[in-house]
Amino acid sequence: MSLITIIGRGHSGTRAMSHTLSQSSVYMGAKVNESGDLVPAGEIYEACRVMAAHVRHLGGCRWDFEALHTMPIDPAFTRLVESYLDSVLAADAQHRGWKLPETTLIFPWIARLFPEIRYIYWVRDPRDCIAGDHITDDMSRFGVPWDTTDDLQLSRATSWKYQVDIVRATPVPANWITVRLEDFVLEQEATLARLEAYLEMPLARIPVKPEVIGRWKTCSNNCCFDFFADQLKLFGYEP
Repeated sequence: MSLITIIGRGHSGTRAMSHTLSQSSVYMGAKVNESGDLVPAGEIYEACRVMAAHVRHLGGCRWDFEALHTMPIDPAFTRLVESYLDSVLAADAQHRGWKLPETTLIFPWIARLFPEIRYIYWVRDPRDCIAGDHITDDMSRFGVPWDTTDDLQLSRATSWKYQVDIVRATPVPANWITVRLEDFVLEQEATLARLEAYLEMPLARIPVKPEVIGRWKTCSNNCCFDFFADQLKLFGYEP
């Protein structure tokens, strides 16, 4: 049996991977919404608050996640995650998994609880990622310490930065692959070939929409922030 999860901020295109897995006979939980999320998600939201209490805010867009990698995991966190994943963990399907963008907010402890599962890190141009609203735009809802702001686009960008930083600060699990949404859309066959080799299973082909790429260029909101620069360079996006 294999267990799979998708890590990536909301609006990074993770639903495309969730739908691909579902159509490839991967059991994604007892109740999955149209976005491919395992729901209800209340227990994961509470787990986010439990873990976030141990994140130290250094001011601005800087956080210290070091304690999360060595401290004991709060038993309440474990209970919440296991309860949320009950239908997945109890299933006897050959391939099982789940997708919920907020899993990214608790990735350090998820990686420690499930060190051997197969992780798919889903990446998208951050400027497209913040073109629309997402529940994690206000990180206060999840207990994350940050400099709150009335600037909606800045809050979206800060949320994006936090979720990128928490992933990059976490030791890479044994099974890990990074996939860009843009490659999945524009080079689907080659990207699926990579994923099939990684997951050791055939994958379904789903319809893709090239128009989802570069939306920030015509967005009326400001989608460009200086602190995107490192990520743009790291993943090969145009500056």
